[in-house]
Order: sequence, then C-alpha cells, then structure tokens
Amino acid sequence: QVQLVESGGSLVQSGGSLRLSCAASGRTFSAYTVAWFRQAIGKEREFVAATTWGGSRISYADSVKGRFAISRDNAENTVYLQMDVLKPEDTAVYYCAAYLAFGAISTTSGTYVYWGQGTQVTVSS
Repeated sequence: QVQLVESGGSLVQSGGSLRLSCAASGRTFSAYTVAWFRQAIGKEREFVAATTWGGSRISYADSVKGRFAISRDNAENTVYLQMDVLKPEDTAVYYCAAYLAFGAISTTSGTYVYWGQGTQVTVSS
C-alpha cells in the first residue's frame, strides 16, 4: 500500500509563493511517477505537473509553465511543487498522485492509482 500526504497549502496574496510537499511511504518509489493535480470549486480536476521518480522526465501544464517547478528528494521520499507568481486562478485543492510508471509520464488523472487527501491553496487578489 502506498500512502501520500500533502502539506504546505495556505492563503497567499496574488504574486506570492508557496511550496507544497508530498511525502510518500509504503513502497520503494524508484519506478513511480508522481504528479500534482488540482481541482477548483465547480471545475474538473486538472493536471499541474509530474516527474518520474528519477527526475529524467518532467511535464507541466501550459498554465503553470515558468511559474511552478516540481522536484523530488529521493532520500526523503518527498516530491515538492514550488509555486511562484501565484494568481487567483491557481486557487484550488492540490492533490499528489502516483502510479507505477517505469519511466513514463501521464497527464491523465485516471492513470494514477494512489492519491493524497489534498491541500488547499487560496490566492487572494
């Protein structure tokens, strides 16, 4: 069983920064791809960013390119999402997700098997 626990969500002003963390446990994650998705009220869950566990492949949604950065600390089994130049439209619950990918990356939520409970990010204008 894989457990994912997100943290770091908060209320921040437009233009500010936050760093989200996703702590993984329960498995050896060398073959897992980990992603961040988000879901705003009244909207569908959308892909934000993903990384293979080794970091050889990274993918971002167009809406966050140049503002968000995904990274991982393999020793700590933790994936981070650094979010800069935040906008009100970034307001959402952010979820960490993982699947056994063997080096592949998916931007589709249905591909991911394991999910965290989510952390709220609110950006005020």
